[in-house]
Amino acid sequence: MRAVGSSVRRVNGRSVVDVPVPDVFADPPPPDPRTMDGLRREHGSLRDRITAGDAAAAARQRALGKRTARERLAALLDEGSFDEIDRYRRTQAHGLKIGENRPHTDGVIAGSGTIAGRRVFVYAQDFTVFGGSLGEAHAAKIHKVMDLAIATGAPLIALNDSGGARIQEGVPALHGYGGIFHRNVRASGVIPQISVILGPCAGGAAYSPALSDFTFMVRDIAKMYLTGPDVVAAVSGQRVTHEQLGGADVHAGTGVATFVHDDEDSCFADVRYLVSLLPGNNLEPPPGGPARGATTELRPALAGIVPVEPNKPYDMRAVVAELVDDGEFIELHEDWAPNVVCLLARIDGCTVGVVGNQPMSLAGVLDVQAAQKAARFVRFCDAFGIPLVTLVDVPGFLPGTDQEQAGVIRHGAKLLYAYCEATVPRISVIIRKAYGGAYIVMDSRSIGCDLALAWPTNEIAVMGAEGAVNVLFRKELATAADPEGLRAELVHEYTGQLMHPYYAAERGLIDDVIDPEQTRAAIARGLEMLRGKRADPVQRKHGNVPL
Repeated sequence: MRAVGSSVRRVNGRSVVDVPVPDVFADPPPPDPRTMDGLRREHGSLRDRITAGDAAAAARQRALGKRTARERLAALLDEGSFDEIDRYRRTQAHGLKIGENRPHTDGVIAGSGTIAGRRVFVYAQDFTVFGGSLGEAHAAKIHKVMDLAIATGAPLIALNDSGGARIQEGVPALHGYGGIFHRNVRASGVIPQISVILGPCAGGAAYSPALSDFTFMVRDIAKMYLTGPDVVAAVSGQRVTHEQLGGADVHAGTGVATFVHDDEDSCFADVRYLVSLLPGNNLEPPPGGPARGATTELRPALAGIVPVEPNKPYDMRAVVAELVDDGEFIELHEDWAPNVVCLLARIDGCTVGVVGNQPMSLAGVLDVQAAQKAARFVRFCDAFGIPLVTLVDVPGFLPGTDQEQAGVIRHGAKLLYAYCEATVPRISVIIRKAYGGAYIVMDSRSIGCDLALAWPTNEIAVMGAEGAVNVLFRKELATAADPEGLRAELVHEYTGQLMHPYYAAERGLIDDVIDPEQTRAAIARGLEMLRGKRADPVQRKHGNVPL
């Protein structure tokens, strides 16, 4: 064999190969001519390929009943409003099943857009690229968009659909999760944070939704857990499905999911509605609408919703529907701790947070879970300047060894702490009964409520009349010839002296006793009166919440 370009000649009867020597000093060949039109065509082609993504992977995603990341952003944001950042970002890792497969975007679409014309920042994990797994470049994009949301004071929305940490990249992936969690905490109380679970969200990834203010999940496609079914089976021998372990309905009952939806369309519609009620950040007032004439509006239906008898149930949400604009509200944690309701709505155009006991569930008592649910909601409203309206019909804390052993004292203190700390305008309305420590905890005048109202059906006391009589007159009842007759007489006497509708008002603990039909107007006038409320915070690093 001889080198290409070489020649052979004969010298003294022998063959000699001449190999040409390159001229290292020669000028390099001229580059291919480049034009602006050519560069623009090349650039446009690359952007189109990135935007289109892998058609086969997108088809697999749709076969699972899921939209692609870009389709989700189009459904969530105002048309044409999305501005993408880091479109060309790619992983810099090699080997271990990555090789030369380094798609642009690295499995997450990040940027900013608008919802009803208001700025939000958003990222959507793309399951069609590396299963949406989080690697170093993927995490860096999320960090960047979170930093921009904090810096500009705009809500952050995360669309989660990820297989978890990218194992091939090792510890940088874990470091990336830590950066997300650190920013979640930095943003807490500064900007609203909304997580939407639209696929798997496993392992450490689940902590970001847990640190968010609101978590949406879509049935059948959303799965969230710290350890998957295989690990559970290996450790405990228990066989469970992904749905049984971390499906949407599971977390609706654990309090992890704030809202659960049947499909992505209804989910995105509620995300948009929620954003319309919230301020962009803690320094802005909540978005308001035009006044609705609520300050003079009577609602006669209210008098017929609530029975006079303190032990008869009714739906507190029916009361709320009469109080708020157009009867519209969004309820948080509907399937968790249903004995207390937490809702966002508007009254006379003003966004308000409503907390109410729910007589339809456990007679509206407070327990461990209800106290946790209401406390977190109160703290959220206070952080973002949303006035609080508390509707009280509470017989007390749920008694029993289960509650005591579960720490009801500590958990009840969370709600007490939340109300005591809140500096936003606070209005309470005692609908019917308010007994014992639960009366105090449900935003009573004694813990800082600004305006305390009550219906003529109110009963405020240490405990119910029968219970009080049984304690106070135990010996008399035990020796009475007619204990039932004596008990009825004493109950009537106790009620007349200590539980009549004006007992608390006579002592300044209730500001006004109002007709039920005047409730919407009284709350609207109270909100107007308290609009300029200012409160100087205590000079401290932070309090020690009984977590």
